[in-house]
Formats: sequence, C-alpha cells, structure tokens
Amino acid sequence: MFHKLRTRFLIVNLVTISVIMLIAFATIYIIMYVNVQNDINMALHRIADMQQRPGDSPFPRGSGEGKVPMDKGPMDPYQPERSVSFTVQTDASGTLLTKESKFTMDDEFYDAALKEALRIDKDTGRFTLDGSRWIFMVKSTSGGKQLVFMDITAQQSILTNLIYTFTAVGLLMLIILYFTSRYFAGRSIAPVREAFDKQKQFIADASHELKTPLTIINTNADVLLANSDDTIRNQAKWLQYIKSETERMTRLTNDLLYLTEMDDSRTAMLHTRFNISEAVENIILTMEAVIFEKNITFSYDLQPELTVHGNSEQLKQVVMILLDNAVKYTNPKGAVHLSLYKHNSDVLLSASNTGEGIAAEHLTRIFDRFYRTDTSRARKQGGYGLGLAIAKSIVDQHKGRIYAKSVVGESTTFYLQLP
Repeated sequence: MFHKLRTRFLIVNLVTISVIMLIAFATIYIIMYVNVQNDINMALHRIADMQQRPGDSPFPRGSGEGKVPMDKGPMDPYQPERSVSFTVQTDASGTLLTKESKFTMDDEFYDAALKEALRIDKDTGRFTLDGSRWIFMVKSTSGGKQLVFMDITAQQSILTNLIYTFTAVGLLMLIILYFTSRYFAGRSIAPVREAFDKQKQFIADASHELKTPLTIINTNADVLLANSDDTIRNQAKWLQYIKSETERMTRLTNDLLYLTEMDDSRTAMLHTRFNISEAVENIILTMEAVIFEKNITFSYDLQPELTVHGNSEQLKQVVMILLDNAVKYTNPKGAVHLSLYKHNSDVLLSASNTGEGIAAEHLTRIFDRFYRTDTSRARKQGGYGLGLAIAKSIVDQHKGRIYAKSVVGESTTFYLQLP
C-alpha cells in the first residue's frame, strides 16, 4: 500500500513540475521567437527603406565587389551590416536588371534566389538555398519590382539551439527531480506509515485489553447459567467478578474516547490563569489515604502562589496521573517526593519515586498508548498503559513538555514543564 502511495506521489510530483517547466520553457521560447522575428522584419524593412532613399543606399551601386558603405555615424540596431543581404531590381516580367550587395556572390546565386522568390509569388517569404535560410520582401517600383533578400540562418540557429537547450535542460532536470522526488516521497510518507502502524498497534492493543474482561465476563456468566437454580446470594461472587470487569471496560472505553477527542481537538476547553500551587496541594490531600495504605514515605516541596494559563481540570488530571504512577510503582517502604517551583519563565513540577526504575530503551516509549515496561506488573496494578498517553496529549495542547529520567534500580522522576 505504501509503495503505491509513494509511486502516486512521485508521479503527481513529476507531472506537476513537468507541466510547469513546459509552460515556462514555452513562454521563454515564444518571447524569444517574437523578438527574433521582429528583429528580422525591422532589419529587412530598413534595408528596403534605405535603398529607396537617394544617396542612402547601404550598398555601393554597381558591381558590388566587396565595397563597404560610407560611415553614417553610430550603427542602427537594425542596420543591414548585421546580416548578409542584397537587393535585386527586375522588370515587370521578372527579368533580373541590377543587383546590389556589399558581398561578393556568384551571378548564379542571384538568379537562384530570384527564382525562389518568384516561385513563392508572395510579397514576403522564406526559402532555403545552399544550406542557408533566406527571407525576402518584394516592393513594386515604377518599372518593375525590387526584391530585398537577407540571410537569417544565424537567427534561425539561435531558435533551434534554444529548443535543443531546453530539451537537454528539461531532461536533465527531470532526471534530477525523479531521484529528488523519490527521496522526498519516501520521507513524506514516513509519518503516514508511522501513524498507520501506530493505529494498527492501537487497535490490536485495544482489542486485546477488551478481550480479557470480555472473556472473564463470559466465563462467569456461564457459571451463573450452569447454576440457574441457586440463589443470587450464593452466586454473588460471580456477579461481583462480572461487575468488576465491566467497570474496567468502562474505564478503558472512557480513556479511549478521551484520547480520541484530544487527538481530534474537538474539546474546546476554557483556558484561564489559575493557581497551580493550590491545585497540586489539593491533589496531595486526596491522595494521602492511598499513600498511607502503601506504607511509603511521602514528601513534597511546593513554591506558593505559582500560576499558569490553561485548563485547570485537565492539568489537575496530569498531576494526578503522575502522582498516582509514582505511588503505584514505588516498592513497599519506598519514598515519593513531589516538588513544584518556578524554572526561568516556566513552572516545573517533578514527581520522583524510589523503585526499580525504567531502562533507557523504554523512556522514549512510555508515553505511547498501551505501552508498559512490565506487562505483568502493570496488570496487577490495574493499568492499561493509557495514563501517560493521556497526560502527554493534555500537555501538548497546553504547549508544555513532559518527560522522564530514571536510574535503573534506584529511582524515576517525571517532569511536567508548563509555560
């Protein structure tokens, strides 16, 4: 599936860029073509106009044996000296009378050029003669016609070379773009692949977590059905198992729905500035009974009157998750310490506990959904591996940061940093 996705991305990218390149090259060529044609036409008319003005002929009248016209000042941009050109005069029947040129040419060449122009039978036209491209213009005179010829081989070569250059550059660019697009296509679909893999893993984990309580409920229901004549009092144990597993499923589905809402950003929670020092102290009070039952040492250090901007209920939930985890995974007679203080312009909360610690390879994944460093121990504690995932989703929405540091066999500390 991802191979097809990358191929489609690559094709769309190449087609889009190819069309853009084609439009750009075509636009440049059209502009160049129009400029060259205008240059040619203006030069051709310039030759004809100068020929018709007495004393301004660009060519010495007569034989035209390599003579050069007199200097007339700065060269005009469309002066005929830029191209090989000549003029011929014919009578009404098309017979060559005179020819004028600053270049030496064979008489047969003049006759051949005149023959091509008469064959085309238009006021202006183009033809190829002796491997060169020529343009001509016909003007009527009192005794016949005047034909002006100009060599445009150089100008046509410019246009032809431009096409070859565009073709070569285009092919080279497509080759470079192919490999570049292929590389970036792979990079682009990497997050999609990762999200897809996480979704598959999420569905598999959720199914597995739901399968266990469903199996227990089904088994206990079978026991009840097998003893249908017995009293409810005698069957209370099985009913209690069913109720317990139902509550576990309810907590799991509620957590999954909450995570989905957080991901879709559908929860438009109200963010206000509140006293987080007071909120954390209230959470500690609610956890005192649990801490006492665990027979662990608990200490805390809270800097008073610290405030943050956010949703108080959500951030309280994060603190509760961190403190609850610290208490749960502390060994008997262990210690838990909670601190809250201002760190530069942020508020930093840390929850540390003594215990087995978390290995370095697990620290980057403990905030993933359903991820547990010790599955059997987590199940005994009644966890699903969703608490830290929920905490991270909340912190991300508040533009904060949550992370952990641990020394294996000694302690683990979770940090919550809020702007």
